[in-house]
Amino acid sequence: MELRHLRAFLAVSETLHFTQAAERLGLSPPALTEQIQGLEALLGARLFRRTKRSVALTDAGRLFLQEAAPALAQVERAERIGRLAGRGERGIVVIGFAASAAFSGVLAASVNAWRAIHPEVELRLQELETIPQLTALAAGQLDIGFIRPPIQASDGIATTPLLQEPLWLALPAFHKLCALAEVAPAQLADEPFVSPDFDTGTGFHHHTMALGGAAGFTPRIAHRGRDLVAVVSLVGLGLGVALVPESFRHCVRLPGLEYRKLAGTPPRAELAAAFRRNEAAPATQAFIRQLRRQAVPGA
Repeated sequence: MELRHLRAFLAVSETLHFTQAAERLGLSPPALTEQIQGLEALLGARLFRRTKRSVALTDAGRLFLQEAAPALAQVERAERIGRLAGRGERGIVVIGFAASAAFSGVLAASVNAWRAIHPEVELRLQELETIPQLTALAAGQLDIGFIRPPIQASDGIATTPLLQEPLWLALPAFHKLCALAEVAPAQLADEPFVSPDFDTGTGFHHHTMALGGAAGFTPRIAHRGRDLVAVVSLVGLGLGVALVPESFRHCVRLPGLEYRKLAGTPPRAELAAAFRRNEAAPATQAFIRQLRRQAVPGA
């Protein structure tokens, strides 16, 4: 049995008129009659009772219709979903994100823009810090990652920059440097720093060490937090100072926590999207194309 048989049968069942059914299908009446006869021969049953003036379903035809109609509808739905998936308009995209990506607004903008254009693609989001995201990408457990460079990624992972924002200083509210509108990096030489628990040389650990190096000192990392939210929580407890992206001063307000601008031209923190270089899934490819279009100028 072929799909053309089902389509021919349903057209005749709905119109109870061979000529009208043939016009609907774009066939000649003899060709349609041949398809119906072929289906009846395949089933070994008469499906229609046909006279010069009328066409009616037989008992076998009515029973067959109850199964044929939903079967064809399911096939057509599967065909539609397959075509949508092939164009990247159906499927699942699993996204990882560092918490700071949510505070920057870039994640929300990306997700909202995607849903407006691709409402049938399911997005699954997981909060993970940068290094676990890279591991999950390489293992095929994530499709897209919102990460904080610099990173040491495998050759199979590519990135595209999305945003650059100045670094600010997070301070305990009682700190003497809170009396200043801007803090020079050299004034931090004797301060204990709080850093995310990243691998050495990546993310904000890199920014912290680079800031000290440019000012002529080596920062002392006194405490580490799981992510930047944990870092500023420790700062608010008076355990040290920390470098954070500018967006944090607008979004993360905690008791005992203050933010100050760095004097001069402060270093900039980057937010980037990471993905597999050989990504084959159409929906993920489409999301990557959107992210590249969305990248903020200068990033």
